[in-house]
Amino acid sequence: MSGPAIEVTLAVRARCTLGEGATWCARTGRFYWTDIEGACLHRYDPSQGEHTSWAMPERLATFALCEDPNRLLLGLATHLAFFDLKTREMRRIVDVEPELDTRLNDGRCDRQGRFVFGTKHEGAPLRPIGGFYRLNRDLSLERLPLPAPAISNSIAFSPDGATMYCCDSPTREILACDYGADGVVGNVRVFARLEDADGVPDGSTVDAEGGLWNAQWGGGRVVRYGSDGAETERVRVPTSQPSCIALGGPDLGTLYVTSARIELDAASLEAEPDAGGIFVASSARRGLPEPLFLGQWR
Repeated sequence: MSGPAIEVTLAVRARCTLGEGATWCARTGRFYWTDIEGACLHRYDPSQGEHTSWAMPERLATFALCEDPNRLLLGLATHLAFFDLKTREMRRIVDVEPELDTRLNDGRCDRQGRFVFGTKHEGAPLRPIGGFYRLNRDLSLERLPLPAPAISNSIAFSPDGATMYCCDSPTREILACDYGADGVVGNVRVFARLEDADGVPDGSTVDAEGGLWNAQWGGGRVVRYGSDGAETERVRVPTSQPSCIALGGPDLGTLYVTSARIELDAASLEAEPDAGGIFVASSARRGLPEPLFLGQWR
């Protein structure tokens, strides 16, 4: 492990119950995220210091930018939908796993403009009954041949799009698989194992060099792995539950980290007053523009 220490500061005192979905929009210079349990979409404009939010009809687990910068693809708890930020119009696309006790969780677009996402079991004890799916550009939905997760996370794609990353958080392993431009998925393998005593892998992003940045829930850290799966950098976050990351800013060199307050007791919340906030840090690494979902509003 190498690299200089990265200093993290609080950018937005959001107090999210379950902040997630860190996404930088390079076209507008704005940062988006969701508070899943708060059923709210958030946007922050760092140039203006402006924080905007939209209430959702149900929990918003994940989302993607679309070709029209005023529209998003939403992954709500039970279904996918388009959303217009200006008019607040929502158009339902398809239900997901209506027969199971699951909800949508993590998601990212691939380099071909298709949305890949996973689900999580909402029962107790947790069981690996969810799935990984792809919403294609024609709005057809298909299940990917990947191991069923209890809590899907860490979905990201290499710069050339030929490798997909994902995980089932309780296993504490991040997987990699071959991912064809034609959509074929195969050669699933372990990419990295968390060796620390605490923390599980949560949301991820990939930088321009092919490094995978992973927020490690319960571990108070963000870890960067090289394309070979070896740890190269570690960023301490002043809250135990960092949840997702994005590389943004004018040069895509600002690390944005979402976090959560859920499941923290009173003593923990007193020790972590900024839990649920959005943290930022300057990085020597540069990110990639977030891929857009290329399916058409209909």
